[in-house]
Amino acid sequence: MLYFAYGSNMSTPRLQARVPSAQILGVAVLAAHRLAFHKIGGDGTAKCDACHTGDAGDTVLGVVFRIDAREKTALDAFEGLGRGYEQKQVTLAMSDGSSLEAFTYYATLIDDALRPFDWYRQHVLRGAVEHGLPRAYVRRIEAVPAVADPLAGRSTAEMMIYR
Repeated sequence: MLYFAYGSNMSTPRLQARVPSAQILGVAVLAAHRLAFHKIGGDGTAKCDACHTGDAGDTVLGVVFRIDAREKTALDAFEGLGRGYEQKQVTLAMSDGSSLEAFTYYATLIDDALRPFDWYRQHVLRGAVEHGLPRAYVRRIEAVPAVADPLAGRSTAEMMIYR
């Protein structure tokens, strides 16, 4: 199965901790969408969404991974499929000029006032940098206001996958 990751799952260590079979196919562009941190997460903070705008000038950058179909239900559970995210097929433009179809998740529970935890934004940033997304795109992610996690130790635990 081909999966388009545009948020925290762009981080290969994070995705492989959830779906060990994940193999990188490459960077891709999803047209007529914009990256938004407004999906209501299970912890009450903002998570990423590839928000459909219909404007061809809007793009979301991300990474296409091949995953074993047997691990899809685990990924659905991590992502909260049916609980704030739904799934759709998208057509992506690859960096080599080809196009392909993949599934991705999109938000159905949205609150534009929410902010992500700093560790969540860090996962998104690490994935963007890992896959060489353009500096301007990385700067836009860096500019997203984030909040400190009040749960002691969760930020440290989240970042342990990078050690």
